[in-house]
Amino acid sequence: MKYSLNASQAKEIDRYTIEEIGIPSVVLMEKAALGVVYAVREIADHGDDIIAVCGTGKNGGDGIAAARILAMSGYSVKIHMVGDMKNAAKETRQQLKIAKNAGVKVIKKVDYSKFKVAIDGIFGIGLSRQITGDFYKEIENINAAKLRVISVDVPSGVGTDDGRIFGIAVRADVTVTFGSIKTGCLLYPGAEYAGKVVIWDIGTNNSMLPVPPTTFYYDEDPLLLLPPRKMNSNKGTYGRVLVAAGSGNMAGAAFLAAAAAYRMGAGLVRVLTTDNNREIIQKKLPEAVLTTYKVTDKGALQEESIPDIKEAIEWASVILIGPGIGQKSAAASILNYCLSECDVPLIIDADGINILAKLITEKTGENATSEERIAKLSEILPAGTILTPHKKELSRLIGVSLAELSMGLFSASEKCTDGNELIFVKKDVRSIVSFGNSNYINVTGNDGMATGGSGDVLGGIIAGLIAQGESRKSAAMTGCYIHGLAGNAAAAKTGARSMLAGDILEAIPEIISPKIKQKDNM
Repeated sequence: MKYSLNASQAKEIDRYTIEEIGIPSVVLMEKAALGVVYAVREIADHGDDIIAVCGTGKNGGDGIAAARILAMSGYSVKIHMVGDMKNAAKETRQQLKIAKNAGVKVIKKVDYSKFKVAIDGIFGIGLSRQITGDFYKEIENINAAKLRVISVDVPSGVGTDDGRIFGIAVRADVTVTFGSIKTGCLLYPGAEYAGKVVIWDIGTNNSMLPVPPTTFYYDEDPLLLLPPRKMNSNKGTYGRVLVAAGSGNMAGAAFLAAAAAYRMGAGLVRVLTTDNNREIIQKKLPEAVLTTYKVTDKGALQEESIPDIKEAIEWASVILIGPGIGQKSAAASILNYCLSECDVPLIIDADGINILAKLITEKTGENATSEERIAKLSEILPAGTILTPHKKELSRLIGVSLAELSMGLFSASEKCTDGNELIFVKKDVRSIVSFGNSNYINVTGNDGMATGGSGDVLGGIIAGLIAQGESRKSAAMTGCYIHGLAGNAAAAKTGARSMLAGDILEAIPEIISPKIKQKDNM
């Protein structure tokens, strides 16, 4: 895995390198500039006109240094400064003086239509305010021009910590970031503006932080970490998954989740669903053990079904509850039985989360803060419970508006697991798995996965991994990664626009089987 950094962490690494180790800031600037030069040379010819648009901070100094190195290598480069040089960092003033001494032309007005490539060094990692005025117009002009853009560390206007856009942001083709990727370039919408991200080594590393980074992503193949298979084994070796899912006219959710658990290698999968789904599940997934229950006309459980439900809960080594189960009294009763009687890993998804949200409201009141709701949630749920909400479900659960979540899903994610032992899988274009003070950002997947049933497949994948002995945290992270890989494989066959959740399900074997064989033969 690799770690990502927020603004304060990146600044602390710079401070430590400069003040404690003694490497001058201008030396780091020269090393950073070489990374930008490398990226420019990948896309520009010597005959292309290049403009370096630089602010007055150290980010601008990186851009100026890159422009000077390119100019001295025979490229046609000009520098355009944005902002008041009276407020410029001393290193940036120094770099501008060196560039002028080297003969690099500095221009006050830019016709971007006359340039092929732009280096964006306007704002760096410290930006925390809305962009307005001349800065806004400058970025607007860059985006409107037909330019290839290289951004320095982060695209100007992208929030380093969470990927938010401060009014406007440069749309880069390539972002050259230093030491470690910045979290804002992993999360959307920032990731969309960052383009291809190149991590350039300038001689700093994360060991310089007093506390190690807590946000990470997979950069190597975690499929090699899948639970091993053994020749001397049987179906009991690989666990028992109970999928409590599906209501009237919602059998598909139960099928997708259960089939995904089987596809991941679970030994036995049992579907607990309403009686009217019996025939569909038996036809679609004859491999599944089936337990059905009956409901009254008012949606409550019939008494005769309760012993079977309790027996199914006791049978399981991991339980997934919620996909398509509905929000009527019967579903709420099953969730209550799971909370009160099961002592195995529990995954709550979809309608299970919505039922839980109503329960939290009943216990805390309509006006409870998100902190109060999360605290009550951690009281109600067993330690280690995995919750897999999408944004709207998360909004209902913790009492934060969709607008707020859209602006700060990452900060909300951190809040959800602060001081408790829950595991949250926040499903989004870049899903975030949070536990304790750690956050895993999933970088696999595509827009074709925005389709009904995709989340049901994810729930089944996670359950199947836990059944085989994977830890809950690892299963949540690896499950998201596999889910996204399967989505990518499905999109390659059908196209993202035409993809169905069933296509993701059917792609699981081709994603994991070669990797399992590779591990087994080691």
